[in-house]
Amino acid sequence: MPLARLIPCLDVSKGRVVKGVSFVGLRDVGDPVELAKFYSDGGADELVFLDISATPDNESTMTSVVARVADVLEIPFTVGGGVRSVHDAARIIEAGADRVSLNSAALAEPTLITMIAERYGSQAVVVAIDAGDGVVHTHGGRVATSTATIPWAVEAAERGAGEILLTSIRCDGQRSGFDLELTSAVRDAVGIPVIASGGAGSAVHVANALRVADAALVASIVHENPLGLRALRDEVERLGIKLRQLKEPR
Repeated sequence: MPLARLIPCLDVSKGRVVKGVSFVGLRDVGDPVELAKFYSDGGADELVFLDISATPDNESTMTSVVARVADVLEIPFTVGGGVRSVHDAARIIEAGADRVSLNSAALAEPTLITMIAERYGSQAVVVAIDAGDGVVHTHGGRVATSTATIPWAVEAAERGAGEILLTSIRCDGQRSGFDLELTSAVRDAVGIPVIASGGAGSAVHVANALRVADAALVASIVHENPLGLRALRDEVERLGIKLRQLKEPR
């Protein structure tokens, strides 16, 4: 059975990593290449970069960021935000990303999942689902659709997604723990890995998520104390979760 994974998520705007609340009050916190290497050396199993600019004017900037990150990382990384076509996916993957993450575009045009999977393999396609009150939401979790969460996860897997990135809107940002019931239900319904997202506030929360999911996405819990990522890994392992053995940074 594959080992559980810890995956920090970094928001990128105009070529820089930013922090804010719901994309408001953004402040520049550093170069994505430097931070990617820092997190990789600090114990990340993978990374996710979310392009929150996601505009046509930002395409070449984000492609450049991906290429630069690929040059320094030895761990897989996923890029989401603004991937609306096979062309967008090709631009990101051929620049060096291991996977692309699809959200609203996949919901609007589910065949996009299959087209990208047929071209690059299912392992290159992550479908991100923002879920609340039993249905999928779009526009950063602000707009509810009529699409039920679990059937959509099943359909995404059947269409060729290699992983599901599941965010609980109710728990996101609360730091009071993941939505274990939702995560477990989705994991039981699909035959592909599920990444739990939304709610990490402690090592106990992360360990609990990794008992029902294949990976846990972490943001604030590590961004506020990046040096604490190794300590978080150690505590999660003390709680009985097996993680990969870290290599010493080069």
